[in-house]
Amino acid sequence: QLQLVESGGGEVQNGGSLRLSCATSGATLDYYKIGWFHQAPGKDREGASCISINDDSTYYADSVKGRFTISRDNAKTTVYLEMNNLKPEDTGVYYCGGASVWSASTAEALCTDVPRIGSWGDGTQVTVSS
Repeated sequence: QLQLVESGGGEVQNGGSLRLSCATSGATLDYYKIGWFHQAPGKDREGASCISINDDSTYYADSVKGRFTISRDNAKTTVYLEMNNLKPEDTGVYYCGGASVWSASTAEALCTDVPRIGSWGDGTQVTVSS
């Protein structure tokens, strides 16, 4: 069973940067797609960026394109989200989520269909002050 643990959240000012980490265990990531999902206060959880571990293909929501970068480590155990030029609307809890390649055929499929997610972390809070 894939297990996910997020870290790296915090509070920054408008225009600041943060790097989130998602440490994984319990499964071989070659058979998974992993993503970062944003839940703003009072809103539904939405995909921000996702990555297919076996071929490094990625997907970014329009709201984060050009500002966020998703990547993985060489050991394929940790997925990162580099967040630059943060805006107040980026505030919320960021969850790491994953699904097997049989549940999500592409990174975009993972990010745009939240019910596909089979494993979730507990989330990390990001607060961007104006």
